[in-house]
Amino acid sequence: MSSFMSLFNASRHPVTMNPRDRPSDPLSRLRYAFETMPSSRKYIFSPATRAEVLSELYDAFWGPYSHLFLPLSNSSLPMSTTLSSVQADLGFAGAGSEDPIVPGRPCGHIFSKGESCFRCKDCALDDSCVLCSRCFHSSDHSDHNVSFFVAQQAGGCCDCGDIEAWRKPISCPFHPLAPHVQEQIEQSLSAVDATPRAVQRSISEEIPFVENYPYRVAIPPELRDLMSRTIAYALDFILDTLDYSPDEATVPLNEADLRLQPSADPMQKDQYAIVIWNDDKHSFDEVIKLICETTGHDRKTASIMAHSIDDAGREIIDIHGDVPRLLEAAHLMTKIELGVTIRRAYDTFREQVACVIIEWLLDLTRSRLGADTLIIKEIIAAELLSPRRRENTFFTSGPQIPNLAADLARPCRIDWLFVYHTRLWKKPRIHLKAIYASILILSHPHKIAIASHFASIYHRVADAYLLVDREAETSIKYFALQLFTAPSVALHIVCQHDLMTRLLDIIVNFFTNHIAEKHILTTTPAQQDIDVDSPPFRSKRFMPVFSDLRYLCHNQPVQQLIARHPAYIRKFVKVCQVFMCINPNKRIASSHIEYETDVWISVFNVTLSLSRVIKVYGEAFAFANPTQLVGAITTVVREILAVCTLTTDRLDKAKFSKPMLHEVEFGDARYRIVDFNVLEGWVSFHHSLHWLLADLLKHVDILSEESLKQIGVSGVRDLFLRPFNEGAILTLIDFPLRVLAMIAQIRAGLWLLHYRDFMLHLFILQSSLIILDPNIIIVSILDREVEKSPYEGAHLLSMVEEVLYVFITILGERASATKLPFQRAIRREIVHALAAGPSSFTELAKRVSERMVDDVSFERVLKDVSHFRAPESTSDTGAYELKDEAYDEVDPFTFHYTRNKREEVEVILKNRLRKKTGAEDPVIVPKPLAITSGPFSILPSVLESEALLQVMFYSIYNVVALTNSAGTAPPSAEAILDQAFQLIMLALVERPSVFSHVSVIKPFAEGKKLADIICALEHDEKYKPYKSRIDWVLTEMSKHVPEGVQPPRKILSPTAPAPDVESAKKRAAKARQEAIMAQMKAQQASFSLNFEEEEEENDQDMDETSDELSSYGTCIVCQEDLNEAKAFGSLGLVQPSRLLRKHPDSHCQYLNELMTMPQSLDRATPRDTTFPPANAEELDSTSSPNFDGFPTQYTRFGLHASVCGHMMHLDCFQVYNSSIRQRHRSHATRNHPENIQRKEYICPLCKSLGNVLLPVLHPSNSPASQIPFPDWIRAAGISVLKSKPDSVMDGLQFRSGTGEFVFWSAQDPGYGAAVRKPEAVASTKMLDTLMLSSRMVSQQTRHLRERPEPEVGERGAGMYLPGRPCIVADSLSLSDTQSRMIRGLLASLTRLAALELDGRPDGGRESVKQAIIKRLLPEWSRTSLTSFSYPLLLRDPFTVLIETAAVAPEMLQHVLILCYYACLARTVIGMVYVLNKARTYNAFQQPAARAHADIFGDVRMFFMSVVRHSPVFEHTATLVFDAFGEARIERMLYAFTLPFLRRAAILCRSVVPLTFPTPLLGASDVNEYKRLLATFGIPPLADLPNQDTLQNALSGWCAHYGHSHAASQLNCGVVLDYAAVYGIARLPLILDNLFGERDKVMKCHRCNTVPTDAAICLICGMTCCMASHCCQDELGIRGECNMHTRECGGAIGVYFVVKRCSLLYLYASNGTFAQSPYLDVHGEVDVSMRRGRRQYIHPARWEEVRKTWLNHGIPTAVARKLESTVDSGGWETL
Repeated sequence: MSSFMSLFNASRHPVTMNPRDRPSDPLSRLRYAFETMPSSRKYIFSPATRAEVLSELYDAFWGPYSHLFLPLSNSSLPMSTTLSSVQADLGFAGAGSEDPIVPGRPCGHIFSKGESCFRCKDCALDDSCVLCSRCFHSSDHSDHNVSFFVAQQAGGCCDCGDIEAWRKPISCPFHPLAPHVQEQIEQSLSAVDATPRAVQRSISEEIPFVENYPYRVAIPPELRDLMSRTIAYALDFILDTLDYSPDEATVPLNEADLRLQPSADPMQKDQYAIVIWNDDKHSFDEVIKLICETTGHDRKTASIMAHSIDDAGREIIDIHGDVPRLLEAAHLMTKIELGVTIRRAYDTFREQVACVIIEWLLDLTRSRLGADTLIIKEIIAAELLSPRRRENTFFTSGPQIPNLAADLARPCRIDWLFVYHTRLWKKPRIHLKAIYASILILSHPHKIAIASHFASIYHRVADAYLLVDREAETSIKYFALQLFTAPSVALHIVCQHDLMTRLLDIIVNFFTNHIAEKHILTTTPAQQDIDVDSPPFRSKRFMPVFSDLRYLCHNQPVQQLIARHPAYIRKFVKVCQVFMCINPNKRIASSHIEYETDVWISVFNVTLSLSRVIKVYGEAFAFANPTQLVGAITTVVREILAVCTLTTDRLDKAKFSKPMLHEVEFGDARYRIVDFNVLEGWVSFHHSLHWLLADLLKHVDILSEESLKQIGVSGVRDLFLRPFNEGAILTLIDFPLRVLAMIAQIRAGLWLLHYRDFMLHLFILQSSLIILDPNIIIVSILDREVEKSPYEGAHLLSMVEEVLYVFITILGERASATKLPFQRAIRREIVHALAAGPSSFTELAKRVSERMVDDVSFERVLKDVSHFRAPESTSDTGAYELKDEAYDEVDPFTFHYTRNKREEVEVILKNRLRKKTGAEDPVIVPKPLAITSGPFSILPSVLESEALLQVMFYSIYNVVALTNSAGTAPPSAEAILDQAFQLIMLALVERPSVFSHVSVIKPFAEGKKLADIICALEHDEKYKPYKSRIDWVLTEMSKHVPEGVQPPRKILSPTAPAPDVESAKKRAAKARQEAIMAQMKAQQASFSLNFEEEEEENDQDMDETSDELSSYGTCIVCQEDLNEAKAFGSLGLVQPSRLLRKHPDSHCQYLNELMTMPQSLDRATPRDTTFPPANAEELDSTSSPNFDGFPTQYTRFGLHASVCGHMMHLDCFQVYNSSIRQRHRSHATRNHPENIQRKEYICPLCKSLGNVLLPVLHPSNSPASQIPFPDWIRAAGISVLKSKPDSVMDGLQFRSGTGEFVFWSAQDPGYGAAVRKPEAVASTKMLDTLMLSSRMVSQQTRHLRERPEPEVGERGAGMYLPGRPCIVADSLSLSDTQSRMIRGLLASLTRLAALELDGRPDGGRESVKQAIIKRLLPEWSRTSLTSFSYPLLLRDPFTVLIETAAVAPEMLQHVLILCYYACLARTVIGMVYVLNKARTYNAFQQPAARAHADIFGDVRMFFMSVVRHSPVFEHTATLVFDAFGEARIERMLYAFTLPFLRRAAILCRSVVPLTFPTPLLGASDVNEYKRLLATFGIPPLADLPNQDTLQNALSGWCAHYGHSHAASQLNCGVVLDYAAVYGIARLPLILDNLFGERDKVMKCHRCNTVPTDAAICLICGMTCCMASHCCQDELGIRGECNMHTRECGGAIGVYFVVKRCSLLYLYASNGTFAQSPYLDVHGEVDVSMRRGRRQYIHPARWEEVRKTWLNHGIPTAVARKLESTVDSGGWETL
């Protein structure tokens, strides 16, 4: 039945057809399903529909042979799954593992989004050749120039194994090369007929299957036929659907237009769908809001749709039949330029089906038939390269269906897909490109075939890309990169499909705006006018089209083609002439210009792209013979003359006139030169044909006399002057000369314009010197630049300076004249760029041309000529310093240097010469030109010309005359003399004899000769800086013409030699200096005598007043002294902290850390700080889960206090706070650095964040107590016995029996009453700042605290303030500021106690002291008289120490001994809990023997005596001890208790420094533990048998704990602190190793995906989705980083943002980015990995991040950043 009939049958049949009537043939079933699906599904495409489409496709594809694709146990696919994923999961026939190694098979791994790919410049043929991570790491690229990129979207493939992609074999073990592939490519290159043709050739139809593939599987012919027919039908279905799809997202104006849209719906049903298309302009929120408003969807549905639009490229947001409503919604969306279409629902449904088919085809390319991974791809390729068979022939033409038959004899499916690519959206586009890439790598014939099809319809692809495509980044045009860079492919499509000519036509027609109905017309327009204001010039999309042309021409076979076939250069010349002299400028002298239009930027961008192509065309002629090169030069010159003489209509006759010659007189001669005035005529910067000519003339080896004589041309001069006359050549060079004159005028300030460096113009001028009489050229230069123009004063001198600069450059520049090898040219550029001083790589790259920086040898040459200085500090960058021997190559007059830069370099060179030669004023002699062969070998003879001699003479003569008449040197005089002497010295180096003779013979003004005027300057004081140069010049001249130089030199009398006069002057000056020094010495002595007397008087005064007031510095607000006369405090910040860590009992790795910890933490451990880190690859090879971050559940919550060190009066503090409130009111929309609700402020001096004012106290001066410890305990016990029962004090202790005091709780209701008394003193007001901040934190963090505490409203509610403070110190030598802060905090506790016990004589200190002693002495703990039912060993002993320091610092010395032993016993209990869980783990490092027996004595006895009071616990402890052994237990006991001693040292030295003097830290070899015990006078555990008092105390504490444990085991757990050094998560040393297994290591646990923008929490190592909508909170306010911060760091977060390659600091809903800890190989930060170099962790920066986190510096870092900017908050301004 014909498809015409089937159309009507389909529409006649009821949709609810009887299932029995379904066709039995699998393909017919598929066809039937696709035809009936839209209406049966009511046009709604759901996930179930997708599953059904896939199911039907697979069933039709394999028919009864599913067992060949799946294991027998799984003969059908689960719904919604794809074949390749199931094969990989089941490991079917090797799927899911690495492919077997087959020689000659390329890798072809297709990159997924976010995957890393590598580029090695040393190995790759060009920039498009990349390697996947696996191939890169398995091949050797050491010391190569490697860059690394992250794929921004799926697509592109690994080129490993592709012979054509690499300069040299990269020897990847997985992809060895095969000889048969090499033969295939060579055969392809040699078989090409290189004749350029206008008509395209037909494309070969049949492509053989891949040869030499060892894993072929026998396939039943029926299955092969079934697979082919199913794929063919699927492809045809896609094309039939896309026939009706629009090219652009446009909305019909009205209902009638909507119904007239082409549609494939046979029923023409009035159901319409509205579709939104993705773009980069609109935000998620904008689209979500719009969807909600126009469709009535709720926000959640709209959010899902918005994500789908972003992910897939488009989304159907509504389907119904209410056409007016749909049109209204669509028009509303188009108002904000959102891409919208309204189509019949039938068509959009079919498009969704087509999208699934493309996904299915991609899946097939990843699947296998048995072990054969190629067969399915080969069948897909065969069907793609076959003509389409229309399922529906009823509509075969229409305005929306392109006529491909006009371009191709036999259009194939792939051609249609290329053309229809624009009609698809993001996801299917990316999938299609991946399908093409997988077919490309099948074989070389496949690559050639696809490239041929692509080349055939390239003009249509370019049309769509340049004029239509919404989503340019997924355009099929970029597929050209994979095709055009392969040499054999490029040659084939250039020869067979004339692509180069067609590309050039596209460029010309596009820029001449030869465009109609969104198509660039293919016929060349008769009138090729360029309008620089037209849309093509404004477009940014033209650059890739130029790039395609450059890729094609850059291939060596194509370059040979260009050189050998004149047709190519003729065509290119015609293109270049279109861009000749565009956008000319004319100086406006009479009126004022307000602004300059930015058209010049667009024009420069276009001609810059063109100039890169010109460079490649020019280089191609390196492969030419003399005949071909001469032919090309003649062609270009003819075209230039045709344009410049207005023979063609290219130039605007209103602006340009035909160049005319006129006669000028110069010196004794008359010259005919071109007549033009740059100040009055029109001048353009853009001379594309001249650039091409310059690049052709650079082939000096082919233009040598010997070569040219072979073709009957005597030399370059003959080559030009035989076909063209002198006037023509002058016309030719006049246009570059105008540009140079204009640049000179811009520099002199006569224009306000932008320009770029024009070395090619200078080279054409240099070439003209060897073609014509140099005198004519010199006169032309003078005429153009200085003769005609009405310059005055400074402008005239600046112009003279510019002219001399041109002369020095064209006579001294030898790079182009000698065809300097590119590597030597790079060396020269680097040497000159670094001569002025060390430079970072980025700065260096800016000074050197982009082409050189991109060259493969750039970094190798850089290493040869410079030393790399690696960055050391956190703010450092790497720098390159020029090696000393390279300075010999520096020429200070190189054309790159400005005058200032030249002077800088001259100083450096002279200093170096001074050291080397000892000369006082050394001369920098110009380097000889050394042009020994080629046409430019006669260039030095120009230095003999009379015109140049006259220029030299008058340059000096006029400066001298002007100086003499004005009395001072005119502006630019110094520069002009420098340049004149440089020219003279250059002439003496190159042509010493002839130049010396003419200098003494040829007379000028006043009959003076050049030698005379130089001699006259020799002894003139005004020209002293030139003396050494003049000496050198005259000495050189006198070697050749002594009689001409000596007479004018003999000015000074020989009887009074100059040196004597000089030495007499020096002696007199020295005598004067000594007299002055003696006088000053006498004055100093008398002054110091008087001052000492005054000082003694002051000392006496000081002694008298010292009793009165001692000063603490000055207040930072009022600048007055801080003393006791007026209340003041220290600015501080109290913040919540989750820094302190508990020892994780579930992770055995942490016990290993204890074993390997250093014995002394006060000694710096040596760290490797080399950059880049040594053995980085090796160290990164072991990865750990969550980057070794610390598990969040093992952190403690507490308060952390810090001070910035600045102090302020209390009154000033209150005034300052009110000014902050005022600022907040006046800038209501600003995101302020401080939060008033949290009582925050910014320190006015250092901008640190603060929220409290702490009192400032001197430390206690009490000396150490001499009472022995046993006596003190006895006395303490007796004093307690004597004291009366204190019911008030008992009531102020916690009812739970812990011995803690209620008035030291943050939310204690008793506090407020005491403060509100009117007589509240200043110290109470300061205390109030602390209590307010603490209470606020306490109220919000009840859920984070583990200790039992009273309910809110009861006495003692909230955080317990003496509870473990967060003290972090790398060393025990505290700064004064930190000690002052600790004393201030303790003073606040003392004040709290005093407020509570107000009536008592000593502020209640004695009562609290007695209560602490009762708590510590076991006989009081166990008696029924007291309420201490809570065992002391369950309390943190350090808390008791803090309580003691607050009320009774005098007894710290003795309480510390008790607390230490309590800590030892408590640690034993905690160790039993930890080690009991780790008993089965045997990988601990066993210490050889006990290391600390002198400290701990009999560890087993102590261990057992602590636990003996509870039989169950004792049994567990025995098992633990036996499992771990005494040596390990002792090592752990040492590690767990050392932090207590360190904390105690910090506390005690701050409070009573005289009792605990600070020893020399780390001075002796004794370990830190023993030193601390000795400092505190604590008897070591080994001495416990001799300490009865301590034994009694320990026995009592342990018994109390043991009985409690036996009674109720649950509440008696002791959690130990983490004792090792605190670190952050461990990121890989090399950044790109993060991406190696990113799907394993960087997975978000919330949405279970690999984030597109991952942020790694550096505290716990978790990965979060940053700035993404997938993991926001329910309200859509907080992102995942902010949510995770609350769970992990509390108020602070510190993240490494992978994609941006920077740090992110968060604090309480504010944040800031900080510099990355990674630096590239050049020691520079690479934000967002833009430069793509491999990056390594910089040790100093990484340590800085750790310290910022450790010292709680994140709030201040965020506040400082906010303080420096004014923004409204949010991500946009972060």
